[in-house]
Amino acid sequence: MDQLRALRVFAQVIAEGSFAGAARVMDLAPAVVTRAVSDLEDHLGVRLLNRTTRRLALTEVGEDYLERAKRVLAELDDADALAGAVNQAPSGTLSVLCPPAFASHQLVRHLPIFRQRFPGIHMELLAAGPVEVADENFDVSILSIGQQALQGDFVVRPLAASTFVLCASPAYLQRCGLPQQPEDLLQHDGLLPDVAAVRRELTLFREAHGATGSARRILKVSLRRPAISTAQLDVLYAAAMNGMGVAGLPTFMVADAVRDGRLVRVLPEWHGGALQLYAAMPTRKHVPARTRAFMDFLVETFGGNQDDPWLASLKP
Repeated sequence: MDQLRALRVFAQVIAEGSFAGAARVMDLAPAVVTRAVSDLEDHLGVRLLNRTTRRLALTEVGEDYLERAKRVLAELDDADALAGAVNQAPSGTLSVLCPPAFASHQLVRHLPIFRQRFPGIHMELLAAGPVEVADENFDVSILSIGQQALQGDFVVRPLAASTFVLCASPAYLQRCGLPQQPEDLLQHDGLLPDVAAVRRELTLFREAHGATGSARRILKVSLRRPAISTAQLDVLYAAAMNGMGVAGLPTFMVADAVRDGRLVRVLPEWHGGALQLYAAMPTRKHVPARTRAFMDFLVETFGGNQDDPWLASLKP
């Protein structure tokens, strides 16, 4: 007896409600369908179906067996689909949700490489605002969160961390002076995210290394009324580039500008909090090859851990 074939026939008989209906769907002779179910019952030594002239009814054992059989068949179909995808290049439309600052300063610069590897994938990218929770309507959500816990039932992979650092344009510092210690920030125009502006204070950290080991100093600095406060990081970045004040921005945005001199890092021994960057996809049985390819690409590109690669590049 071909038990796998018998399982499929049995499941189809129940789905159609009759032997004749299963025979039509599976393009088999009715006698073959009847024989397959009988052979399965003989193999198991139990009755799976109660047959009458009007209808079929599962026995109690048949109900339990059907549930397990359906799971086995579904797993086998998944395995077949996965194996069949090995020889097929990923293709189709990939929908991605991403914070706008990360999309413009990091993601887009790497997409030509992804496009070269997978020319059959068309990307639909939405970068409308902060993304702190994955959205099941997108194949991949790139999350940027602070210290809060991850939410939702998603497959999540870490990408990197990005630390907030203070920076300003050379023109602004020439005009207003370079802060020498955190308390000097009270005399400068601040360019801050909304939350810090509402609190009217900035939390700064400094790592200290000595003979007794490492320690972190935490300092809360009072601020005068900021020149600009906004939830849009790109607005703060543009304001800093145009000499409006001292900005607190994540390293993934400012690393290039600091390295080439368009921005100067202020109080380089101090830094703010950090953003954790993740890639998330909905938990599904069938994950398209294009989704897996993009998740793997993101991890490869940004490191796949919780270190800050941009901060390391700014150290002398």
